Amino acid sequence: MNQVAKKKFFEDVAIIDIAEEGKGVGKAGDFVLFVEKAVPGDVADIEVYRSKKNFGEGKIAQLKKPSEYRTQPFCEHFGICGGCKWQHMTYEAQLKFKQKSVADALTRLAKIDIEEMDEIVASPVDKYYRNKLEYTFSNKRWLFDGENRSDEALNMNALGFHIPGRFDKILDINHCWLQDEPSNTLRNAIRNFALQNNYSFYDLKAHSGALRNLIVRTSSTGEVMAIVVFAYVEQTQIDQLMQFVEDNFPEITSLLYIVNQKKNDTIFDQEVIAWKGPEFIYEEMNGIKFRIGPKSFYQTNSVQALRLYEITRDFAGFTGNELVYDLYTGAGTIANFIAGHVREVVGVEYVPAAIEDAKINSAINNITNTKFYAGDMKDVLVADFVKVHGKPDVIITDPPRAGMHPDVVARLMEIESPKIVYVSCNAATQARDLLVLKEKYDVIKIQPVDMFPHTQHVENVVLLVLRNS
Repeated sequence: MNQVAKKKFFEDVAIIDIAEEGKGVGKAGDFVLFVEKAVPGDVADIEVYRSKKNFGEGKIAQLKKPSEYRTQPFCEHFGICGGCKWQHMTYEAQLKFKQKSVADALTRLAKIDIEEMDEIVASPVDKYYRNKLEYTFSNKRWLFDGENRSDEALNMNALGFHIPGRFDKILDINHCWLQDEPSNTLRNAIRNFALQNNYSFYDLKAHSGALRNLIVRTSSTGEVMAIVVFAYVEQTQIDQLMQFVEDNFPEITSLLYIVNQKKNDTIFDQEVIAWKGPEFIYEEMNGIKFRIGPKSFYQTNSVQALRLYEITRDFAGFTGNELVYDLYTGAGTIANFIAGHVREVVGVEYVPAAIEDAKINSAINNITNTKFYAGDMKDVLVADFVKVHGKPDVIITDPPRAGMHPDVVARLMEIESPKIVYVSCNAATQARDLLVLKEKYDVIKIQPVDMFPHTQHVENVVLLVLRNS
């Protein structure tokens, strides 16, 4: 380890950038410092608590000069909770650094000229913008300063979010600014009822306890879904809790529960039992209805999802006669959104349940020009598939954070669709794929979209046009 790395204290460090995990970035010579709760423009004395050869992690010992971008976080849980890590920056600054992160990824990793990059689309709301949250019950509550674990009177049960890097520790949430009511009131009421009636909270290591998860989904139509996930529990306890929720929250239109005794939290392979109402709610976007079940994927920021899909549609420049492939179609949201503007949409998705949702969403909107197929993208999108369905005029691809499999990118190069609209939630993996695609395609338009205020996450839409097409 070099001599600089051995130092535990650095004075007057200028914070020059911000890292994805929300830490400010400073330098002491060639030694890089990642600093908790630091904002670009800060000048501070830094205490280092972890060092490697060329970088260290630290916290602010004294803030000498606050950044112009610094603001007071509005959430009492900021800095402990794993979400909203950029809350100490003004929203304008957040947008600036998200734009920069996309630009850096495209220029550095894909060697793309970003002259065509438009200014990031800001979210019209930066609080209560999520339509889905999942909370975890735990008997291993995160303790605050001054609390003593050996205190026998200490309540160790919690209902909230995982502490970053500690899968077995849950921060007990009082108020979360991510989702509108009844989310906060419902969560707190269920926790209080469980405590008063001596329900056991889940032990993430021992895999024991009655209460496991709470999932709340809301929609722009005013409907609400609540899913209580139990583990090792008696039916009488289920009945008592579900009746309590039904009696006290009449606004819940779909009240469901699951008994999950597996060692992981996924519910995709679990039976869902309807206590009250149907097993779904409806979302509406631009006059199109989407049925959202407990296992359905839907963009969690409904307002910005509409803007994202409008940009995708506008980038494609449809004339009405196009055959479109919608890759990683999910529940068919983009496919059904654009169906009225094209001749036919063929959607492909890995998750069979999502494809069933996509077909239902077409049916309830009387959309007849969509086809959906389930399977691993690299196995479905082969030469025979294109022979059967025809060469697409436009390919829309919206892969997960890992980006597209190299085989899928290779297939796009072989298909040579005149246009590709690439929607991504990870500019780095998008840039990796664009580096290959740009051998045949020109990047014509770039549009970042902020879906998740107060976080480092950013969506980006890129239009590629086949060279000499």
